[in-house]
Amino acid sequence: MLRLAIAGANGRMGQTLVEAATHTADVQLTSALGRDSDVEAALASSDVFIDFTRPEATLKYLALCQKHHVKAVIGTTGFNAGQKQQIEAFAQHIAIVFAPNMSIGVNVSLQLVEAAAKAFGLDYDIEIFEAHHKMKVDAPSGTALAFGEAAAGARGQKLSDVAIYERHNVTHPRQRGSIGFSVLRAGDIIGDHTVFFAGPGERIEITHKSSSRATYAQGAMRAAKFLADKKTGLFDMRDVLDLR
Repeated sequence: MLRLAIAGANGRMGQTLVEAATHTADVQLTSALGRDSDVEAALASSDVFIDFTRPEATLKYLALCQKHHVKAVIGTTGFNAGQKQQIEAFAQHIAIVFAPNMSIGVNVSLQLVEAAAKAFGLDYDIEIFEAHHKMKVDAPSGTALAFGEAAAGARGQKLSDVAIYERHNVTHPRQRGSIGFSVLRAGDIIGDHTVFFAGPGERIEITHKSSSRATYAQGAMRAAKFLADKKTGLFDMRDVLDLR
């Protein structure tokens, strides 16, 4: 039986994770952590820690996971480059699944985007649209950036070199090979993503829409089980789903 501790249990995603853990075979929820919980005590009786909170909190949790030799599933988004390097450093000591989106459908869509971008090349313009609820604090979403990285990598590019996040006051035509992002924040939208490929005489759209946070929670359960026999290393959902 795999013992799980879940952070942010009072939040919407945390509640969904707790619900999934209580209905998933071969796992046992040992701790559902709120703001004032004793994290170290929880980790002492856990095999895997699941966190979908904020970057600063996640890094503090990972330090404690390393101390107590507890594996981690990280679904938090909004990390900067330096923070991602810290996660890589932690993964030298504990096993971590780190993914901007735990949805199985999203990760299959990433494969489709990669294949499309490779086939279409620079002759097709790429635009990525994403929509989330009004409480989401990072933009573009981690998932949108993952789509951008998949598309750019398939074309032999670095996303940081070709991404366009702002077009206000731009007075020149679109640059060949660029990847544009647009963002909507409104209401209670759980998460919509569309990658547009626009070329000569045609447009292809790859879309994923989430209707429930349960899809992320189920992916997190699969990620936790994936870590059962892992000692160290940094993995993502493609590893979990054997999509490589």
